[in-house]
Amino acid sequence: MSKNKTLLLPRWLLSMKPGEGVLEGQALLIEGERIAAVGAREALLAAHADAARVDLPEHVLMPGLINSHTHSAMSLLRGVADDLGLMDWLNHHIWPLEKRWVSHAWTRLGSLFSAAEALRGGVTTLNDMYFFPEAMAEAALQAGIRCAVSINVIDFPTGYASGPDDYIAKGLEAYQKFKGEKLLQFTSSPHAPYTVSDETFVKLRDMAEQHDMQIHCHIHETADEVDGGLKQFGVRPMERLDRLGLLNERMIAVHMVHLNDAEIELCAQRGVHIAHNASSNLKLASGIARIADLDRAGVNVALGTDGAASNNRQDMFEEIRQAALLAKGSTGQPTVLNARRALEMATLGGAKALGRAHDLGSLEVGKLADVIAVDLSAPECRPVYHPDAQLVYVAAREHVSDVWVQGERVLQERRLTRFELGAVIAQVEDTVAQMKAGQGA
Repeated sequence: MSKNKTLLLPRWLLSMKPGEGVLEGQALLIEGERIAAVGAREALLAAHADAARVDLPEHVLMPGLINSHTHSAMSLLRGVADDLGLMDWLNHHIWPLEKRWVSHAWTRLGSLFSAAEALRGGVTTLNDMYFFPEAMAEAALQAGIRCAVSINVIDFPTGYASGPDDYIAKGLEAYQKFKGEKLLQFTSSPHAPYTVSDETFVKLRDMAEQHDMQIHCHIHETADEVDGGLKQFGVRPMERLDRLGLLNERMIAVHMVHLNDAEIELCAQRGVHIAHNASSNLKLASGIARIADLDRAGVNVALGTDGAASNNRQDMFEEIRQAALLAKGSTGQPTVLNARRALEMATLGGAKALGRAHDLGSLEVGKLADVIAVDLSAPECRPVYHPDAQLVYVAAREHVSDVWVQGERVLQERRLTRFELGAVIAQVEDTVAQMKAGQGA
């Protein structure tokens, strides 16, 4: 039996390949890091009798989900400050706690904890935004999850860096250290228009172009942010960023709740990607993004969870369902953002946003083998008329049974294979106990 070949035998296969629906009687062959074949079950069984075989009798096989915006380390702040508006939440709770507690070790632990939650929920790629990028990179490599690590920049000092140039220098040092790692890419990540100056935005734009990075930024999250931008700069944040040359196909614009028609058209013209964070937007009362209008305009929309301190579930299945339902409810049109489109946003949409559509986001020969199996055998998932709709409106993250990232089985029958989850949880509990004892949480 070949150790480098694995044949997956699901009941249903949802490749997310454009124009292809749910298939039955199919199999998928993983060879090394990539998908080597997708085709008729019996033919692949006969041709690859030496492959390891994984039977998935009541499962949907589909691409791994891509979480297009999260703050992984903030899993250590889950539930620390709920039922608050964004600026109150940031200024009076999150930023003071981060200033006191965030370190390399803290970030690494929180990131590893989040990676466990992600993998158990069918997420194979995280687009992260946080300080201490080396810590996030180390955690991702330990967990075996794919990650876009941020060179995160804010204009004021924190416990991580003294100012914009220091953030950039430390981020580039991490980028150079991990540049050859196949599971990692880096993004240029200005925090938001209200925390980053024009000068810093331009530096981060130039860094992205020089190193071929995507740009990852919170934009138009709240009405107050837009109003503040108008007062300070005389234009809305989107116009300001466009004047600075940041609105292009590199930009992953997070939230984008408060957009007018002209800004939606501008996104379409410039090739801007949107990372829609439906649950976080609702919990912080930021509003409901115009996803149906963005989709109609041809803007690429991806989905994200945001961090565990503002969502509080890093649950992409919930975000898929939430996105579909909110689009319908907010427009009064039950036909908008159907199940297929919602799933595309969580797979191919995320791959496009990260500049990785050539090797992620669908189950196609030659692409990287980032694959998940969702078990629909439970009574709450039956009967199954349309497996794709079942994934959106019925199934949940606890129905994910197995996950492969770059060909490696990192979740096997709900068990993480790379590290002991119980030990990580014990470390998390110890850390949180210290924070509580320090009267900072």
